[in-house]
Amino acid sequence: MSTDKTNEPEARGCISIRNVSKVYDPDGAKVLAVDNCSMDIKAGEFCVVVGPSGCGKTTLLNAIAGFHEITSGEILLDGQQLCAPGKKTLPGSDRIVVFQNGALFPWFTVLENVSFGPVVQGGLSDKDIRDKAREMLVQMGLANIENSYPSEISSGMRRRVEIARAMMNDPSVLLLDEPFRAMDALTKTVVHQFLLDVYDRSKKTIFFITHDLEEAIFLGSKVYIMTTRPAKIKTILDVDIPRPRDFRVLSSSTYIRLKKECLEAVHEEAIKAFTAGEREMA
Repeated sequence: MSTDKTNEPEARGCISIRNVSKVYDPDGAKVLAVDNCSMDIKAGEFCVVVGPSGCGKTTLLNAIAGFHEITSGEILLDGQQLCAPGKKTLPGSDRIVVFQNGALFPWFTVLENVSFGPVVQGGLSDKDIRDKAREMLVQMGLANIENSYPSEISSGMRRRVEIARAMMNDPSVLLLDEPFRAMDALTKTVVHQFLLDVYDRSKKTIFFITHDLEEAIFLGSKVYIMTTRPAKIKTILDVDIPRPRDFRVLSSSTYIRLKKECLEAVHEEAIKAFTAGEREMA
């Protein structure tokens, strides 16, 4: 059997964050949100970032997405400089964000929402776009709601539609900013398994922000625990739980050990964040 891999497609989605700092209002209050942060995220890795509220997690995601500049350092995607001081980086179809509060167009059906990206990009006929969107909905288990409007489906289904819409653009990186935060525990179990299935099929690089420690360990390949503001990396946990995963890993000894380590690290930072907040109010 030949082992020649020269014809295999090159993996996409390698993110290198090098000594990144971000200062908001540099001429005024000078709020240091991220301080000399470095990460190396392999192509196809499920990276999860956790930390106290306001510690700078979303700031980092927004820099990768191209929503704002950074003050120092650089961010590279597949070896190409994506973000650096003074460099105007625009959002692109290689990096798709799924936001916490949702971003479906309420006046579009599910099928129209999922089709939106390729319609804007052009290059495909309307029929090819609809066929591709329907195929994506089938893969996501959403084929029976293609003619429904967002207001007519559950919150869990809306999240799944948003992820389907993101995947339609075939991004190198999927950026998820606390996408399941407002969901009840039962709905979360469904969408967690859905996202794991999507990841197992696509092997897209995922950069996922959450406050939920159980969610972080269940989903992630690696968990970055951040300090309270300004954000620095406190601890990196390698989640050595085999894939594919399902709810049964939640009772495994490895999961319980990782959860304990994560909880101890986050709790210490949460106390610091609370104390800092008390001082600010005094």
